[in-house]
Amino acid sequence: MLQQRTLKSMTRAVGVGVHGGQRVELTLRPAPPDSGIVFRRVDLPKPVTIRAHALTVCDTRMATTISEDGAPGGPKVATVEHLLSACSGLGLDNLAIDITAEEVPILDGSAASFVFLLQNAGIELQDAPKRFMRVTKPVEVREGAGAGLKWARLEPYAGYKLEFEIEFDHPAVNQTGQRVSFDMGSGRYTREIARARTFGFTKDVDMMRSRGLGLGGSMDNVIVLDDRKVLNADGLRYDDEFVKHKMLDAIGDLSLAGHPLLAAYTAFKSGHALNNKLVRALLADPGAYEIVTYGDAAQAPAGLAELAPAW
Repeated sequence: MLQQRTLKSMTRAVGVGVHGGQRVELTLRPAPPDSGIVFRRVDLPKPVTIRAHALTVCDTRMATTISEDGAPGGPKVATVEHLLSACSGLGLDNLAIDITAEEVPILDGSAASFVFLLQNAGIELQDAPKRFMRVTKPVEVREGAGAGLKWARLEPYAGYKLEFEIEFDHPAVNQTGQRVSFDMGSGRYTREIARARTFGFTKDVDMMRSRGLGLGGSMDNVIVLDDRKVLNADGLRYDDEFVKHKMLDAIGDLSLAGHPLLAAYTAFKSGHALNNKLVRALLADPGAYEIVTYGDAAQAPAGLAELAPAW
């Protein structure tokens, strides 16, 4: 049987939220089978539990934010995508996360620090079958037209692969790869995707901070670009780090389907809003997917039965 996965032991992280700038502590704990990934706001007078799911997403401006019932006015947890991407890359199904503020810490701006934390805690197989969501027919969402067109699509595939293309009118971005393909079954998420950092432009800083965003951002956790170049002294981690970070985000956003996907995801200029719209479109059409398990792990798509290697 291909089994569900959780942590072997508890682990903790401390950092600041990239947008709110608040100090925040995370405590990540093992969770029972079929519980999914659940956040708990322990800083509130009465702790609030928030399930990580597409239908609890309440805001997608600059990050993916979830709330108890998807309502924007209630207690929330923001910037969940990097942590969820790490969980997806390691095949974690069940996790309980206590958080002391409303935003997941940005750490180094990628998923790599979360991968390190989770792997150090250890991954444990559980006595329950891993449930996949297998896409059975194409689902697509589109927005805009002409130069403003962007779209995202899920199609049937015997495994989980992703292809992402970006288009930025910026000299430094134009010098890098703007299209990337990745197969999750390769087992190379931690090496090829997880270290890609979020990025931002100096021209947007004043606008963001006037809206109370980007208050915790720095060159320690964001790739910063002026009108011509990358300002970080250490440069880029990957030749195509910009598009790889967009794929990293998409992996986190798509994990909000509630089960690991068996599908081919293709996107052009997509972001958190369109990714959420795509997952909601999938969930709204019961004929577009089926839930499958594998009694014999050898029958699962290549690579998805192995734990991601340490790095």
